[in-house]
Amino acid sequence: MDTLQFAESIVDSLPFEPTHQQIGLIAALARYCSSATPSDTVFLLNGYAGTGKTSVTGALVKALPLIGMRAVLLAPTGRAAKVLSAHAGHPAWTIHRRIYRHASVAQGMTGVTGVAENRSTNTVFIVDEASMISAENVGGTNLLEDLIHYVFSGVNCRLILSGDTAQLPPPGSEESPAMSPDVLRSMGLRVTRAVITKTVRQSSRSGILYNATRLRRDMLLDPIPVPRLVVSPFSDVSVTEGEDLQDALDSAYARDGVTDTLLITRSNKRAVQFNLAIRSSILDYETELVKGEPLMIAKNNYFWTREIKEVDFIANGDIAIVEKIYGTESRDGIRYADVALKLPDHGVTLDTKIMLSSLVSEAPGLDPELQRLHMESSLNNPELFAADTPYDQRFARLKTDPYFNALQVKYAYAVTCHKAQGGQWKSVFVDMGMIQPEALTSLDFYRWLYTATTRAVESVTYISPTLAVQ
Repeated sequence: MDTLQFAESIVDSLPFEPTHQQIGLIAALARYCSSATPSDTVFLLNGYAGTGKTSVTGALVKALPLIGMRAVLLAPTGRAAKVLSAHAGHPAWTIHRRIYRHASVAQGMTGVTGVAENRSTNTVFIVDEASMISAENVGGTNLLEDLIHYVFSGVNCRLILSGDTAQLPPPGSEESPAMSPDVLRSMGLRVTRAVITKTVRQSSRSGILYNATRLRRDMLLDPIPVPRLVVSPFSDVSVTEGEDLQDALDSAYARDGVTDTLLITRSNKRAVQFNLAIRSSILDYETELVKGEPLMIAKNNYFWTREIKEVDFIANGDIAIVEKIYGTESRDGIRYADVALKLPDHGVTLDTKIMLSSLVSEAPGLDPELQRLHMESSLNNPELFAADTPYDQRFARLKTDPYFNALQVKYAYAVTCHKAQGGQWKSVFVDMGMIQPEALTSLDFYRWLYTATTRAVESVTYISPTLAVQ
């Protein structure tokens, strides 16, 4: 099958008539997957919200067997992998699960022990939400470098990085390294690029995508104007003031459920304030933890999934639902609970120990001072160590201690935009109150607002916007 025939087979797999831009993308993908493409080439797909890039990806996956290739779908988080799998109609995994070797229970350790061997042949690795991939060294790993090493160590393997440069980059970065041609070229790769910007006809009546598209276009202007939100005549976009927020959230919970409604705010401090208000004023919760409560994981954790084949680790940003509460306790200034947590993005339930002390911390995870005390008391725990135990042995043994490895969690009714990135919810509320005028024309704010808006599937509500609304 030649390249033209392969491109036609991709078009035939689409559930709709492609736009001219999508046809150009399909032609580029067909060329990239051909034997004529140098083996050290990566395909960079920058596709904005509503342009149909995921549908094209799904069609490519269906067509690849016709040329003797297979597809592996990956995403940075479990939630993003679940969204990708649903849209593409093909199984998807987290990058971590696929590319890393993990310590076994027999080794008495947790975490990553190195990059796994890529035994794949004739395989196209397609990574969605690539704008979330960091190139920072964390715990001895560099996710972007390790991903590239893993993929290109296979036989005739190719890599497609699909993302949206209008979204927030990884924390601490000014741009997404995985979506930067210069960064990829510095790693010794050739780069083929495609940018798809035109929203598909099926999305023309969506106010969510209309506002997202407008934000994406305006952020490219110089100077960047103050954003404008368009509500009328769209039924899926609305504005509410603070005094009406409780009723609006109550309606969304009744319509879409607590776990498919999310409030996105700008800081951990505001997230704590919203979470406590929602629990007390709307849900009437009087205890700090109840059955059915959604929690968001605040720090990567490898300990509790070490015996579960289906899950490589519990990721920062994963959603968990409390199914049972076995008991609570305090130890060395930290409050804990033993609970059964359901991980809906992974389809498993597991018994874990969580830190109740992190629920209302205004830090990204456990309060730094508590974190320091927790480490100090763990290393000097007389129940675990004799006084003369060397510190390197203490650190190694702590990897098997359930208290030291307790999950850091937060309430998941209101979260920061970085925590929400990669996921989708039916109803999304975006906190826009008290934003300083000078911040409104910054690229960071535009990316924040664009990312928050595109987390919504069926409705987005802007809370107390301090900018023009039409």
